Amino acid sequence: MPVATTRTVSLDGAVGHLVTIQADVSAGQVRTDLIGRVDQGLSEARDRVRMAITNTDLPWPATKRITVLLSPADLRKRGTHHDLGIALAVLAADATIDPLTLDHCLYVGELMLDGSLRSVRGVLPMVLAARDRGITTVMVPEPQLEEAKMVPGTTVYGVRSLAQAVAVVTGGPMPDAPPVADSGTASLLQWRGSSRHEDLDLADVLGMADARFAMEVAAAGGHHLLLSGPKGAGKTTLAERLPSLLPDLSAEESLELTAIHSLAGILDPGAGMLQRPPYSAPHHDASKTSIVGGGSGQVRPGELSRTHSGVLFLDEFPLFRHDVVEAMREPLENGEITVARAEELVTLPARGIVVLAANPCPCGDHTPHAKDDRCRCRPQALREYRAKLTGPVADRIDITRHVEPLSGHERSDRFAPREDSATVRARVTVARARQAERYADVGWRLNGHATGAALRDHWPLTDAATSILDQQVVKGALTSRGAVRVHRMAWTVHDLAPDPTGRPGVDELDVAMRLRTGLPLLATTVERRSA
Repeated sequence: MPVATTRTVSLDGAVGHLVTIQADVSAGQVRTDLIGRVDQGLSEARDRVRMAITNTDLPWPATKRITVLLSPADLRKRGTHHDLGIALAVLAADATIDPLTLDHCLYVGELMLDGSLRSVRGVLPMVLAARDRGITTVMVPEPQLEEAKMVPGTTVYGVRSLAQAVAVVTGGPMPDAPPVADSGTASLLQWRGSSRHEDLDLADVLGMADARFAMEVAAAGGHHLLLSGPKGAGKTTLAERLPSLLPDLSAEESLELTAIHSLAGILDPGAGMLQRPPYSAPHHDASKTSIVGGGSGQVRPGELSRTHSGVLFLDEFPLFRHDVVEAMREPLENGEITVARAEELVTLPARGIVVLAANPCPCGDHTPHAKDDRCRCRPQALREYRAKLTGPVADRIDITRHVEPLSGHERSDRFAPREDSATVRARVTVARARQAERYADVGWRLNGHATGAALRDHWPLTDAATSILDQQVVKGALTSRGAVRVHRMAWTVHDLAPDPTGRPGVDELDVAMRLRTGLPLLATTVERRSA
């Protein structure tokens, strides 16, 4: 009997590796071997495939030796989505279907014992990986037809069962089959999409011109932000409106984010490609795995990756678990997450804007400069609380703003001019376009992504501004990492100017330094930049 070949994809995080499935049916001891570094879930495919073929009234080579190889053999394979490719390869090796009809197609789907197909996670990154390797024809479970079609230049077949898959391959009549069971993704997305932040606007915010400008800079350059202040001062109000300042996702960002959501199993295929930047605000009791990513079996993206190109808001940050706080170092620095295991190393993108919010003390009433400080926290509790906001994690935050409660005059002045989100978003869009043009040849999108060495060599500040920045590092007012972040923000402030020319100078550096160190911005700066 000939060796039959099909193809599928194995995922390591969001990266797909093309897998060749070869099946051999020949005389010998009756047994079925599945080889090529398969995990427990995939090794069970022997029984799933056998029962699916038998219950579909297709011949199973019960008196033969069946050997199925998943190649490359040194790549660890996991997941039940290989079932369809294995079943078709066995049928072709047993001459039930012509092996030549299986060439140049990707097969994805988990088989049930009755021969029906079940939806799987990660179809979009699988199809992307296949297309990049020249495979443009794909067969997937019917509910994920639209998801696979998101990849341009591909021909996609959606089937409900193994019998329908054989009919497509052989060109025979299409048999009836019940719809593939809903995996529950739609209801999950309906809940996730009902968050009230989608209808919030910056025009609802009274006063706080300093913090509003800091939000604009963060949105324009992709800079991380720390908001501190007593309870009720407006930290959450500001953070929830940051997504409204971001422009729609570019085509590349949309494809990346949609693939991540597909991998996480939270993509609604009927909604099409994601167009708006995502937003998430997990509770402070969230685990490290839910924030960073991981899990047993196949690695699933955490909230840092699910909000790629969007906003992740960590309210009450000092109350998060210590391991979560420490795990934030890598994504804040590099914009990606690396999950390392004994036999696996998975890297996921995480280039969103991280917004941290914290009260001045556990009770939230600490006001050191006020006459009526109502804080009743013990000194030790206060020290432990503040310790979460210092050190390496805090050094990776670009912008620090302290938010004070509104005064009586600000609360009562309902007619004070307030910019809406659309107005600010227009300036942010222009600034991001300038950055995209600047970094077109190096692959970065925003100033917040640029490395310090590249900024120094190719996009330096003016000589006077560079001298001042170097002096701040020598005096110890800034770390080397902090100086790089100030340099980035100076470019963002420059890009937000109505008609920027030349390089950022002393004025832009002063604004960036104030944003970094938490010093109040000059009123003239805010008025001029928002004019």
